[in-house]
Order: sequence, then structure tokens, then C-alpha cells
Amino acid sequence: MRVATDVGGTFTDLVYVKDNGEVGFAKSSTTPPNFEEGVLNVLHESQIDLEEIETFIHGTTVIINALTERKGVKTGLITTKGFRDVLEIARGNRPDLFNVRYQKPSPIVPRYLRKELEERLNHKGEVVTPLNREQLISIIKEFKEEKLEAVAISFLHSYQNPVHEIEAVETIKEIWPEVSVTASYEMTKEWREYERTNTAVMNSFVKPIASSYINRLEEKLKEQEVIAKKFIMQSNGGTTTFSLAKEAPINMVESGPVAGVFGSAILGEIIGEENLIAFDVGGTTAKCSLIENGQVKITTDYHIERTEKWAGYPLKVPVVDIVEIGNGGGSIAWLDPAGSLRVGPHSAGALPGPVAYGQGGEEPTITDANLITGRLSAENFIYPVDLQKVREVMEKKIASHFDLKAEEAALGIIRLANANMLNALKLISVRKGYDPRDFTMVAFGGGGPLHATFLAKELGIRKVVIPVASAVFSAWGMLMTDLRQDFIKTNIKRLNNLDLNEMNKEWRLLETQAVKQYVQEGMEEDNIFFSRFADMRYVGQEHTVKVPIPSSNWTEEMIQKLITSFHSLHEKAYTFQLPQTEVEVVNLHLTAFGRVKKADIKKIEIATSNDAPLKDVRNVYYEESGWIETNIYSRNELAPGMKIPGPAVIEDLMSSILLYQTQELEVDSYGNLLIYNGGVEHA
Repeated sequence: MRVATDVGGTFTDLVYVKDNGEVGFAKSSTTPPNFEEGVLNVLHESQIDLEEIETFIHGTTVIINALTERKGVKTGLITTKGFRDVLEIARGNRPDLFNVRYQKPSPIVPRYLRKELEERLNHKGEVVTPLNREQLISIIKEFKEEKLEAVAISFLHSYQNPVHEIEAVETIKEIWPEVSVTASYEMTKEWREYERTNTAVMNSFVKPIASSYINRLEEKLKEQEVIAKKFIMQSNGGTTTFSLAKEAPINMVESGPVAGVFGSAILGEIIGEENLIAFDVGGTTAKCSLIENGQVKITTDYHIERTEKWAGYPLKVPVVDIVEIGNGGGSIAWLDPAGSLRVGPHSAGALPGPVAYGQGGEEPTITDANLITGRLSAENFIYPVDLQKVREVMEKKIASHFDLKAEEAALGIIRLANANMLNALKLISVRKGYDPRDFTMVAFGGGGPLHATFLAKELGIRKVVIPVASAVFSAWGMLMTDLRQDFIKTNIKRLNNLDLNEMNKEWRLLETQAVKQYVQEGMEEDNIFFSRFADMRYVGQEHTVKVPIPSSNWTEEMIQKLITSFHSLHEKAYTFQLPQTEVEVVNLHLTAFGRVKKADIKKIEIATSNDAPLKDVRNVYYEESGWIETNIYSRNELAPGMKIPGPAVIEDLMSSILLYQTQELEVDSYGNLLIYNGGVEHA
């Protein structure tokens, strides 16, 4: 069987798929700081035979946690003479123009640990000043005295020619082999020295942490006699080996969340939906991403901690284009100094968790609000629920301040959370020129199905898909991924004066590099395939548009098609095009996939009756109608062909689905739940 585990902020999820298509899943509490213990717990709770595991895939929040909590190691930076302060200078872009108290983010590496080295390349990658080895040895000596654990190297124009960075790495490893080293060319060959330098620094900052964690996990798995091939989920939507992940852990920064997005694209392919909005609500955050024509969108313009008032830290690595907000099931409702209600971003986490968990939580959360309004059932929790205590906390902390009943305050929390989620969904759709009515929503995570139906109604989305094992769907997505590496190289060329032979040679070099890397990891060449993209712009512009291109030699005819495609994509992104302006290529982007074996997903036997068996009837508090007597169904009792009209609640062990009066649910042949706004829409 293939097994995937996904470590989230609150829960650790597991999904397995056997060769016969049988799917199973389990969920356990996350165990910070020893996350590997949570992985072992969920493996044992799943009750699978560990010796049967053929492939083990892992997604983790260890890297993003280490970065946001500043729990990396003491790191130094070596850079070109005159560029010591590039991290301090950063960019002049201010996310909040009218904030007079705005401050730039502080660099991860303090100034006294940023050292300048005599060396210089020009913009073509030609050596102007040779690397001063004696000066480098002196810097290493200083770093040793400071007891650093990691060193980042970033020289000017090394994306064109890494010769000096290679020489510096070799010298450091020769003199100081125990220190962890990252050179910027190993992370990216894309230009922009601030972003490239910050990426190298961030990777160095967490590299020993990642190595330690992966080694501990690997050791624990060996102790349990798990001898499977082991892979880790990357931020680009593909997997990589444990050994490569230890070298470039920064590629794991969105390891868990992106798997659900990629899983949505795979699910869309299975059920015949190309245009999707992936919507994931976990215990700590809500995440969403847009998939167009079956393609997951990848960006290298990614920032950690960026908000509307904070510039964040850039990472020049490929990441699925995802919007994430601090609103999950465990997000705490609180009153700000002005007395206004807020929800998130602080979370009750796995411990103590929401008040409903009975583990010592004393702050009302979104989960508690859904429980009070009847959308969740106390009988459906794995913990004994003291509903009276939940109501008392809601009344004391929120309701009394506004002179409301507990259920009214709870509905206010849900409304505010939905408004925050709605804004996130608009950021990936309306704000980027897409009409959400042209898309189908795939909702997953523990809280996704509970909130998706309201959000779809508000956005005019006609169809919502709740996948099988929706609460652990990100882990399911990992099982359906191939190995993936992205190779991006800055190569600025104007299309009206292009040397086609030189351009084709550049593509072949990238492909050769990719094949070499995969073969070293044991992948057969027959299972390696490529996708190509070019980052293009109008001459004189700053930013680019990513254009998909055929995996064949460039010809004059292809260039004309590329230009036409670029004009169209530019208009979609920026609302205009400049057909008379010259176009240039900025970056070549090769995505190399290593195809791995995946289990087939089987159809389920159709039910003899369209009527779903009723589990219960209870009152549920709705936004516009107040308390309504609502039919309750068990998802485990549903079979393909069954239909359920709203209002209704469908429960399983890990999540609940809320149906409004104008909605209707149908079970498809794979066991996915299809929810239609305004009644069932037949193909």
C-alpha cells in the first residue's frame, strides 16, 4: 500500500490506498515539538500492517513553524563586497502606504554576522575580481568563534555563473566540514539579489532543524520496520526524496497545504472538472487556491508572513499560488480594545484546543460556535463534550458584551469567520480577473465542508464537491503526486532578435540537469517527463507573466504563438495589452516530473434506493431563518445515486457538511458528495 501522513497545526492526518483501490484514513493530535511522535501515533491508530507499506509520503509544518517562530539556528551570511546590507535595504515597496509607523522586517541574520568578501562577476557571469580565498578563511575563523551552525553564501550574479559560490562552499567544507552550508545558486538561478539572498539565508536557518527532524522520523520508521520508499511533499505540489529534502528544506515551506490543492486537480480530472477552487479549512488556518484548465498555479513570488501591513520575507522558490488566513476550527474569538469582535489568527491548537474538547480550553472558538448553533453534534466528538460549559464560556467572553444570547453570539463568530474566508476566496478569483461562477469548489479539511456551502452561495458557485475522506484530503493528495523538481533560470532575451539554437541549447541543459538529478535518486529515465514555461514581459516592464510553452524546439512559428498567448494572459492578469510593444523572455522554467506508481480509485456500487437513511433530527441555527428542524444523515450510510434536499447536516467521524434550504446533495459513483445551489444540475 501507499501511505501519506500530513502534520498540521492541530491534527496529524493519515490516508492509505491499497493496490486493490481500498482507501482508509485516520487522524491523531499533532505533538509539538516532537512531531514525529504524532506520525507514529496516527500510524498505529490506522491499524495498518506497517510491513505492507510500499511508499511513505510525508507533509509537515516543521519548516514554516521554525521560520515563523524564529526557531532556526545561528546563521551567518557571506556576500559580495559592498552588498552586506542587501537584507536590510530589502525593497522599497510598502504594503501599507499610509502607515507612518511601518517598519521593514528585521533580517534573519544580524549585521555583525553578515560578512563581505572580495569577489565580483559582471552581469554576464564573467569574472571581474577573483575570489579572495585568504579573506574567506579569515571569515570562516570568525564564524567558528561565534559558534555558528549554518552559513549562507550569496554572490552577485551567481545565477549566471556559480563558479565563486562553488569555490566558497568547497573551501568551507574543507576547513569546517561540520557546519551546514547553503549557496544561493543551489536554491535558485533566478535573478533579484535581495530575494535570492533571503532564500539562501532562510534555507540555512532551518537546514539543521530539517535534517534533525527527518533523521528522527526516518529512525522511528526504521524501528517500526517501515522499509518503504520515503518521500516528502514540497511547496511546488510534487514530492522529493528525504535526502534532497534535507539539502533544500525551504522547498517544504508549504508542504502540507499544497497537497490538497494538487489533490483537487487530480480529483477534478477524475470527475471531469477542469476549473476548480480548492478550499481547505483545518484546525488553525483556511487556505484556498485556483486551478484553471486542470493546471495548478505555481509562483516564485512567495512571501512568508506577508499581510496588508507587513512586507514579510520573500522566498524565490516555486510554491503553489495559495492564500492562507488564520481562521480554522480552533481559531479564537476575542474582543479588541475598541470592543469589536475578532476571529483568529490565534488558535487554541491541539492542546488545550476548543472548549468543546474538554482539555482545558477557556476561549471560544469557531468549533464551539458551530456546536452551539447545532451545526456540529456533541455526540460526534471523540471527547466527552460539556455543552453547558461551552455555552457559559460563549456567554461570558462574547455574548454578554453585546447583550446577545449564546447562539446569536456564536452565529456572529461564524459570520465573521465566513467573511474572512470570503475575502480570501475573492483574492484568488475576482481580484485576479476570474469569475467564481465559472468554477467548481472542492472543499476539504475538518472545517471546509461546514463553511463551503455558505461561501459558494455568496459567490454564486453552482457546485461544491466534498471528496471522500475530505477531512484528510491533503494527505490523499500526496498519494496522487509524482516526484517534481522545478528548474528556473534567468535568461533575458528579446523575442524579435532571438537565437533559436542558443535558446534550444538552454532548454536541453536544464533537461540534462533534471535527468541527472533523478537518475541519482534511482528514477528510470522512461518515467521522467517535462513541462515548460517562460516568464515573459513587455520591454521596460518590471513584472512578468508565466506562459506555458510546448516541449519541443523553438521555431519562428512558435515564437509568434507565444507572443499571442502572452498578450492574452497579460490582459487577464493586468486588464490590458500592448500589441505594438516588444516582448522579452525573462526566465526559463522547466518542471521535471518523475512518474511514480499510483493506485486506481474505484467506483462504488450504486444504491438500490435514492433515499438516504435518516440518522436523526435536530434544531440547527441558520443565518436568515434562525432555528430550523433539520434532518441529520451519516455519511457512512450514503451510497452513489442517493439525493438529499436541504436543509440538512451530513456527519462523519471527522467533519460535518451543512446544506442550506436552496441546496441539494447527490452522491457520485466514487462516493464524493456533490452539492448544487438552487437544485441539482444534471449533465
